[in-house]
Amino acid sequence: MSPDLSTTYLGLSLGHPVVPSASPATGDLDHIHALVEAGAPAVVLPSLFEEQIEHNAMAVHHSLELGADGFAETPEGFFPQLDDYNTGPEDYLELIRGAKAETDIPVIASLNGTTTGGWTLYARILADEGVDALEVNTYRLSANVDEKAKHVEDSYLRLVEAIKATTDLPLALKVGPYFSSTANVARRLADAGVDGLVIFNRFYQPDIDIENLEVVPSLSLSEPSELRLVLRWLAILHGRIGCDLAATTGIHTTEDAVKATLAGATVTMMASALLRHGPGRLTEVVNGLETWLAEREYESVAQARGSMSHSAVPDPSAYERAGYMQTLTSYAPTW
Repeated sequence: MSPDLSTTYLGLSLGHPVVPSASPATGDLDHIHALVEAGAPAVVLPSLFEEQIEHNAMAVHHSLELGADGFAETPEGFFPQLDDYNTGPEDYLELIRGAKAETDIPVIASLNGTTTGGWTLYARILADEGVDALEVNTYRLSANVDEKAKHVEDSYLRLVEAIKATTDLPLALKVGPYFSSTANVARRLADAGVDGLVIFNRFYQPDIDIENLEVVPSLSLSEPSELRLVLRWLAILHGRIGCDLAATTGIHTTEDAVKATLAGATVTMMASALLRHGPGRLTEVVNGLETWLAEREYESVAQARGSMSHSAVPDPSAYERAGYMQTLTSYAPTW
């Protein structure tokens, strides 16, 4: 009998744990349909950026103000209602409507904001469109040398509390690993009401153009080697905090999905592999996961989940400093 691949993520019942994450691969209906045909059990849409919405709104506002003072008869009625203009996230909402109408899988919206008001406003808008869950993509770079770690950590908690007070949608928080005490922050976020943590957000780093002396954006797709950091924290957090864990960054093959599951991932999310290889890669990974479980006589993916976590392995220190020391002392030069 084939192993049961089903899982529950953010309260959503999924046929298997391999989910397309937020990326251009989920950014239009044609690609979403292709992913559904390949077996996607859910999709996470690309992020809706608060800055982009605010920029569009301000651009329209500015254009409406230009020249108004030059017409004496128009101060009372010159400006049309902003509601008549596409200043909001209309394209994104159309994508949600299409995905909900034309597929039968859960649709998870992704929101990338900058202000508490922005987070809560657009969370409410997305909820009204009927998305099944919300993934909040937090990209907060603390560049202020006077800002204390506690202030940064508390801002994440305030964000969660504000969104949970605004909507009943299941909430996943996509975070980075750069905290003084990542495990403690994860527990505090779970205690604050987060339904899932997506680990980890992949922060794109700027580069320097030495010819034009400019700081330029730089984007490179992930590599399987980047999964190691994710595996460590999946293993440490599994069973120790009260929320789901989603693995993202470095999931490219069946082997990667198996590792993440063994470490404790509720779902494994793919983006770069789909952008490189197309939707067929998702089918390949799911089939490979099923084969791997069957060959080792696992009855379900749930049985395998967390079996190599920090609390399950004979030597938990392998995930901590002991592994670091062993790695450095065992490596020898080849020359």
